[in-house]
Amino acid sequence: MMAAVMALSNVSASSSYQLIEECDATHKSLYNFYAAVMIIIFIVALPLNASVMHLFIFKLKFWKSNTNNVFLFNLVLADILLLFCLPIKAHNFIMGERRSANEVVCKAMLFMLFLNRGASIAFLTVTSIDRYFNVVHPGRKNLLRALKKSPHISALIWLLLLPLTIPTMLKNFDCCNSHKSDAKDDTLIKGVVDSMREVVFFTQILIPFVILVYCTVHIINRLRKKTVGDRTKLKRAVFLVTSVMVVFSVCFLPCTVARVVLLVVRVQELSEVAQDKAAVAFDGLMVLSYMDCLLDPLVYCFCSTKFKALYVKNYFPFLSRGGAEPLDSSSGAPSQPPRNAVL
Repeated sequence: MMAAVMALSNVSASSSYQLIEECDATHKSLYNFYAAVMIIIFIVALPLNASVMHLFIFKLKFWKSNTNNVFLFNLVLADILLLFCLPIKAHNFIMGERRSANEVVCKAMLFMLFLNRGASIAFLTVTSIDRYFNVVHPGRKNLLRALKKSPHISALIWLLLLPLTIPTMLKNFDCCNSHKSDAKDDTLIKGVVDSMREVVFFTQILIPFVILVYCTVHIINRLRKKTVGDRTKLKRAVFLVTSVMVVFSVCFLPCTVARVVLLVVRVQELSEVAQDKAAVAFDGLMVLSYMDCLLDPLVYCFCSTKFKALYVKNYFPFLSRGGAEPLDSSSGAPSQPPRNAVL
């Protein structure tokens, strides 16, 4: 995808700046490529997430579980809701639009995209924190461990995310017009709205990333210090948090860096060509961030040997080896009884 973005250097940008301000796709072939990527993500990720959700509801009965299945169910739910936005987004790109010309559709899309991507990041982070307490402080009581058995903390996360989506739906955020140099729009209110929007965008990614780094470092240190006991479970816990770090680094950090570059280019009022390239690159890296919907089930569901065995047994029975039930190795805590203790 980065190679495709770099191809912009060979494209004339004589009228690109005006078009991109009007939310038109300035490079049709490149935006068609973005649309194709989103369609592929949708086709592959939707049945994967739907099958995982089916197991959570009908096989595991996640609401009765004593583990973090409630968090993981909400993670899958957020990814599925986000996936339903991708065909609309792809259609806009194919039609030569960076967003829908219909204001209602545009605002609804922005609301869904930011709410559900924020929920996905939040539940990834909460699950990593839960893993951190299980491994680093296995005997310590904590509020998260007490609340994770009920849906209340999950509902609270969704409710807290709602007000954070409001600034992202103002002033055509999807067209990268924050801090645009325009005298007629240069007002205090616009500056405050632009700043709030950028704060929401960056904190939604950077704060969880810092938390993930902290949890990963401490879990790895715990593994190094452990000389006796079941090191296999600790190694799997390290694999889990490290995998989340990789997902974050691949899906979310590139678009964050692209957003910084775009803001710098706009604030410094560089050439129209530079602003055009920065905006189109940001769009492409936002498309890359949707890969999170495809990677989340692989990282947080299939890394558990017990869940993987259940998945294979239900959807690919011809691959099932049978025999004893595998141990739950998704955390550093001792394995639970077979009933509803998969993850």
